[in-house]
Amino acid sequence: MFAVIVNTLAIVAAVFIGLLLRKGLPERISENVIKALGLCTVIIGVQGAIKEDNILIMIISVVIGVTIGESIDADGRVNRFTDRLLRRGSSKVNSSKLTEAFITSCLIMNVGAMVIVGSLDAGLRADYKMLYTKSLLDFISGIMMTAAMGIGVLGSAIFTLLFQGGIVLLAEYLSPYLSDAIIREMSCNGCLLIFALGLNMLGLTKFKVINYLPTLVVAPMVLAAFDYFGFI
Repeated sequence: MFAVIVNTLAIVAAVFIGLLLRKGLPERISENVIKALGLCTVIIGVQGAIKEDNILIMIISVVIGVTIGESIDADGRVNRFTDRLLRRGSSKVNSSKLTEAFITSCLIMNVGAMVIVGSLDAGLRADYKMLYTKSLLDFISGIMMTAAMGIGVLGSAIFTLLFQGGIVLLAEYLSPYLSDAIIREMSCNGCLLIFALGLNMLGLTKFKVINYLPTLVVAPMVLAAFDYFGFI
């Protein structure tokens, strides 16, 4: 767990540095920084998504995932919950921007093979090198995202602690179920959502990415179904 705590503290430190930088940024520069990050986010998404070997799995996963998300109005629920929290705290922060910063940072920092494989290595073999490397990457990206998007990035520190910490603690039990194929599918579908976030940051689209999040759970199930029926 020590490596996960280091990763969490790296994000917290990055947020505080990013907030200091944000105070000195004129709004014009801040807006252009967000667009620049949007371009980088699009590239990250494309690079990960094109590794998909069976595009049909991705298509089915996304269709089922967004259907679930829209049915339960995941985006609306999260935004309403954020609104209530901000009203209690008498905050002047825009709830939609806070949520966008949170979701964007969570996906960028916690989607990909490095997260799952690194956490499994830490839990099974006490090998922390990959998580330490990720901590450095999250520190750098956390500063940039906070400077551009604000305090919402801090939520990704809590998510990182819970998500990565859970995998580390349960590594012995999760390892048999997290095959390379499943990790690849979760990563590819996650990168598709990152691509959508990048387009939103550029102002080109208004995807309700939160409604697409069930895709990450659906993808391994679709893969298992394909394998069961001999389609792969």
